[in-house]
Amino acid sequence: MTSPTPATDRSVARAEAVTTGPGGLVAHRALIEHSQRLERRLWPVREGVWCLVGNGLANQTFIEGPEGLIAIDTGESVEEMAAAIAEVRAHTDAPIVAVIYTHFHYVAGTDAIYAAGAAADTPVWGHAGIVGNRRRYGMEMSPVAGRGLIQQFAIGMPTEGADAAPNVGLALSFRDPGHAPFTPGFVEPTHTFTEPTSATIAGLAVEFTPAPSDADDNITIHFPELSVCVNNIVWPTLFNVFAIRGEEYRDPRVLLTGIDHIHGLGAEHLVGAHGPPLSGADEIASTVLDYRDSIQFLWDQTVRGMNRGLTMDELTEFVRLPERFADSYFTSQFYGLAEHHVRQIFTGLRGWFDGDESALLPVPHVERHRRLIEGFGGAAAVRGKIAEAIAADDLRWALELATWLVRSDTDAAGRADAGTDEDRSQLAAILRTIAQRVTATNVRNWCLVRANELEGTFDLARHRTHRFSAGVVAANPPASSVAALRVILEPTRCEGLHTELRWDFTDAEPSGLRLRDGVAVPTDGSSADAVLSLDTATWAKVLGAKLSLADAIDSGAATTGQPDAVARFLACFDHPSFTRTPPANDSGNEHSSEGTGSR
Repeated sequence: MTSPTPATDRSVARAEAVTTGPGGLVAHRALIEHSQRLERRLWPVREGVWCLVGNGLANQTFIEGPEGLIAIDTGESVEEMAAAIAEVRAHTDAPIVAVIYTHFHYVAGTDAIYAAGAAADTPVWGHAGIVGNRRRYGMEMSPVAGRGLIQQFAIGMPTEGADAAPNVGLALSFRDPGHAPFTPGFVEPTHTFTEPTSATIAGLAVEFTPAPSDADDNITIHFPELSVCVNNIVWPTLFNVFAIRGEEYRDPRVLLTGIDHIHGLGAEHLVGAHGPPLSGADEIASTVLDYRDSIQFLWDQTVRGMNRGLTMDELTEFVRLPERFADSYFTSQFYGLAEHHVRQIFTGLRGWFDGDESALLPVPHVERHRRLIEGFGGAAAVRGKIAEAIAADDLRWALELATWLVRSDTDAAGRADAGTDEDRSQLAAILRTIAQRVTATNVRNWCLVRANELEGTFDLARHRTHRFSAGVVAANPPASSVAALRVILEPTRCEGLHTELRWDFTDAEPSGLRLRDGVAVPTDGSSADAVLSLDTATWAKVLGAKLSLADAIDSGAATTGQPDAVARFLACFDHPSFTRTPPANDSGNEHSSEGTGSR
């Protein structure tokens, strides 16, 4: 089995596929054309059903029943949902009498319905896992989640010029800039379920079916009287089994169950959380079958190769989606790459070790690259090989070689990310070329963000530090943020230390942590050796790096009878507010606002 040549590489096209698009962006022709499907438009699905595409990363859908309007998904902000409501008001003045969430990603604009006149007790329907999933994203994993969003969706990158994004695969952009400042307005579901559930909402029969996809709280919504199905599985692109920003495993076998359910409904209208709706039972059936078969093909053939003893690298060559799947945008690689999905399936099923002997006890990362460079005859010889690879249009080999030179030394932060300016620029140039030749927008964006970082025009350093959002902390039970401190514990600072601190919140239940020789264990604080008293608003300011704990104590906003013990305890954690002076004007992780996750 040989490596793909530039002519047969299905992930990275040849140079002739590249063209210039609006605003001077440079990208694969097919990716630029994909933008036309995602343009802003309020689609009239059928009488009384509208789907707004292009208002943000996800659609907002409105279903009119005898008793009023049902709003499905409320977007990333109050401003986004307000814009959606304004659009539908040109077609109906029916009051919004219910909200349904398809899953936890696009639920932050719900407050807009009240501003638009909805009653304060308007029911909100959704899976019982929504609240916990939002909280999880804003606490322990906020830095990596926020950084991943930046890389996957090119947040903060230029909106014009060669590096601008034509779209983000599922929509024109992560957020519509016109909706700034993106005010959060999440409202927790008032009606939750974990099993298939039927209800009458707005005078319409509604069937909810849990259907895990990119979120385990995802549901499919069926309106049998209207023959309308609203879902978050059938996307306007090959399903993203692997998210380049990093995510939990999305098991294709579970996905197939949800897709087969959609196919079995025989609906006349299929409305997605992304992309334009489809109408016509026959076209929907054909599209859904092809979609599910593309996913099953990836899983079946990956397992077939695994059983034959292939490593992950070998599997990416072995498993190739048949050309027929490129005939439809639903199964084209406009979001992620099939070869990445194959790796994720292997990892999800069997873990990281794939039988490659060298992975068993690898040479330390930096040292390995140094030895490879030395074995090739030194850095100059490697640069010569890079030039040869680029001339031969062998971008995969050029990328690997260029990576050695940058990752053979550590930077000031201790990461294997140094290298000379020349070598960093060379790696950036290769990444930019790859970005312009892939149809997968996630890969394109990651490559361009990294290229700009290598060139010194985009700084991700602040997103490699754990930064709690004050808004997220304030919006959630304080026990969750106290427990999250365990992931910023510096174990060398508390070796041999055995003690417990209780947070006595004046407006919430107490919470505690026990330090046990390098590990922080959440407790109820009942056996505490020291106590810190404060309200949740003060704690949010402290953890959000807006107020140092010492200043909170000096002002009386926080109190303790054991100041030395509290200071010794919190000194074990890597957080600026536990010292005297927090960073100025630090607003927390704005890309993980309210703990929202994304694709």
